[in-house]
Amino acid sequence: MSEENDESWNIEDISAQFRKESRSQSVKESQFIKERSTSLNEASHHQERKSSDQTYETDSVEDTLQSTSSFERDRDEDKRKQIQFPETSPTDTSPVPEPEVLVISSLETTEEIADIILSDETIEKVSPQVSEENEERFVSNSDLFTVNLEAHGLQEFPKDILKVKYVKYLFLNKNQIRSFQGADPADLLGLEILSLQENGLTSLPSEIQLLHNLRILNVSHNQISSIPKEISELGNIAQLLFNNNCIKHFPFSGLENLKKLKTLNLGKNNLEYIDTMPNLKTLSVLNLEYNQLTIFPKVLCFLPNLLSLNLNGNSIGSLPKEVRELKHLEKLTMDHNKLTFLAVEIFQLFRMKELRLADNLLEDISYKIENFRELRILILDKNVLKAIPEKITNCRMLEYLSVSDNQLTELPKNIQKLKNLRKLHVNRNNMMKITDMISHLSNIRSLEFSGNMILHVPIEIKNCRKITKVGLDYNRIVYFPVGLCALESLYYLTFNGNFISEIPVDISFSKQLLHLELNENKLLIFSEHLCSLIHLNYLDLSKNLIKKIPPSVSNMVSLRVLILSYNKFETFPAELCTLRYLQVLDISNNQLQKIPSEIHNFKRIQKLNLSSNQFMYFPIELCQLKSLEELCISQINGRKLTRLPKELCNMTQLKRLDISYNAIKEIPGNIGELRNLVRFDAVSNQISYLPPSFLSLKSLQQLNLKGNNLTDLPSGIHNLFSLKEINFDDNLLLRPPMEICKGKQLYTITRYLQKADERDEKILEKIMKVVASNISETNFEFLRQKLNLASSETSISKSNVTLKERAYQTLVKWKNENPSLTAAALRDQLVRTLKMIGVYEIMDKITALTLYTRAIKF
Repeated sequence: MSEENDESWNIEDISAQFRKESRSQSVKESQFIKERSTSLNEASHHQERKSSDQTYETDSVEDTLQSTSSFERDRDEDKRKQIQFPETSPTDTSPVPEPEVLVISSLETTEEIADIILSDETIEKVSPQVSEENEERFVSNSDLFTVNLEAHGLQEFPKDILKVKYVKYLFLNKNQIRSFQGADPADLLGLEILSLQENGLTSLPSEIQLLHNLRILNVSHNQISSIPKEISELGNIAQLLFNNNCIKHFPFSGLENLKKLKTLNLGKNNLEYIDTMPNLKTLSVLNLEYNQLTIFPKVLCFLPNLLSLNLNGNSIGSLPKEVRELKHLEKLTMDHNKLTFLAVEIFQLFRMKELRLADNLLEDISYKIENFRELRILILDKNVLKAIPEKITNCRMLEYLSVSDNQLTELPKNIQKLKNLRKLHVNRNNMMKITDMISHLSNIRSLEFSGNMILHVPIEIKNCRKITKVGLDYNRIVYFPVGLCALESLYYLTFNGNFISEIPVDISFSKQLLHLELNENKLLIFSEHLCSLIHLNYLDLSKNLIKKIPPSVSNMVSLRVLILSYNKFETFPAELCTLRYLQVLDISNNQLQKIPSEIHNFKRIQKLNLSSNQFMYFPIELCQLKSLEELCISQINGRKLTRLPKELCNMTQLKRLDISYNAIKEIPGNIGELRNLVRFDAVSNQISYLPPSFLSLKSLQQLNLKGNNLTDLPSGIHNLFSLKEINFDDNLLLRPPMEICKGKQLYTITRYLQKADERDEKILEKIMKVVASNISETNFEFLRQKLNLASSETSISKSNVTLKERAYQTLVKWKNENPSLTAAALRDQLVRTLKMIGVYEIMDKITALTLYTRAIKF
């Protein structure tokens, strides 16, 4: 485990969990539509209608643009509930109306399923024993039903469910269906949506041609290598989703017959070229992402009504001149290609609203980009641009401009003309300053200039009243920009990797701040001015020079996450214990030697990282933290701990425990009381065995004991049925040997141990018989004494049985009195005892037996 990994769990994972608390606007979830009158034709017509005053909302936390599709609806129509077809490509923006879905989870047979009916107005599960009278009532009250049989282990098409007259929407995802065999064609005619994702299909059954009313067919995530001609019989089809298959050739015969086709998704297949294209006058959305195209197919340029074209993840080097023919194109995405320039003909597409060209080799953008007067989104990240044309400021509708990871030294001089700009990202360029003109971007919400060479932020930024998020990481800023403190909407601010040594008093006015990062700066103190941020819930001050915490930290009543790693703390700041609502604390890589008793005030603490400090012993005070779920005390750069206290098991909510890079020799015998433990890391210690209670950790999923002194694993390790990831590398394992453990497969290890147990039992039995057959009366008496079996004589009479029988029965009794020891341990103990009493002839026979058994592999 590297030092970097030692810290990753407490910052990245923590950040992902707690940033959700600072969201000012939640992302709307997709909902099922209930309006029976809405048909697929209406939805498709609706898709083509555009809003002239389209706007893009900035997601206040996750830095995503909420709105943005170039197919945004009229405001009154936006109020209607819609949902995208499941498992389609995220770039496929076509609307897919979907009705109420019945999830049948408790039924196993299609006979039971056949009795289930779902109306579009009410979602009800009808018992398999429902009366015919009730069934008629449900059928008569509805003419639109949906059935979801996802992941039900179906091997064949559920023909019985189609006996329900009104089933129109059928979802059979994640099954093993190969054909429609046995289904009555008359029952299929009513289907309008059929989804067969993840069924392992290698081809479509010919019966597909029977589904004349089908409007949406989703067979994505299968193994289909070609599209059958029978598809041409689906005259009403509006959406075909064949993404994530193995299709190599396009088009397929009969495609021109699909007069209503609007959406075609062939993303993530094996297409190498497209040299012909049928006349698809209705096609508006085409997805060809992540194929093997090296040339932009010219035939695509003659799709008269194409609105959205996705060619992400191919190897296309240029655009053809014919691209000018795509007069209606509004969205073009070509991220992750090999474009070195843009043909000027592309700037004749006057309806363009969204253009994504990230991760290409573009060196220049033509001034003709000014023709894109409707452009809303422009993404040019990860190219080799040295300048942005001044004419871009004529794209007055632009709302999102991202040019990160280029070679820019300045922004267009008249950038203030972009009055609608809401997001401006210029990360990792060669910018020396932020232009004063930025203050005229009155609608800007998100501003990112991380990874540049900026020395200061202009005071005029205070005029950008609507800014909610600012990122200025890894620049050369020495003084905290006071202009930011006047922004009343700013809630997310990052200043990592700069040279700030002092926090101004002005920050006290930023009471709306929720998230603040100032790691890797030059701060000497935890400023009292920060303590005025009473709404702050995430604060990162790691990698500074801070030694103590002011008492006024108690004012930060909203603080949930506090990162103080890599500072200069020598004692744990008791002042932190006043933060009763703190859930995550990282104070790793300091010089802490002990933990104050006040730590019990952390009533809500869930994650605690104390790695790489100078503790003399494991801080037993931690065992008071009943709510703790993750504890990391890995000492890769700290003083090594030698033992764990048995009180550790008082932390009954513990889910992850990391004690790597210490010198611990034993795991506490009561470790099994940590019933909720999911992950246990103990890399590079001196652990020589696993206590019996370890096998009680039924929730354990990840176990890493790399680099210890284990010689054998308990046979009962198979009882840890939740265990998914194991690592026993760099141990001294003999049982099982290391070559068995290198594959990190628990099944292989447990099978070996089971066979080894059976083998050891047989070997022990043979050794006991060898001893009984060859021992003398005198040596037998010595043996009984050494094995503490002197009292056994009363139950075994000399006069009734022979010495051989008495000796064997005595050894059996000894074995039964030690049920906790394995057969191998009993064998070793018996051999040691025989050596002590000097029965060399018997030892020679046992040695020969041992050598023979070792030669037999199993």
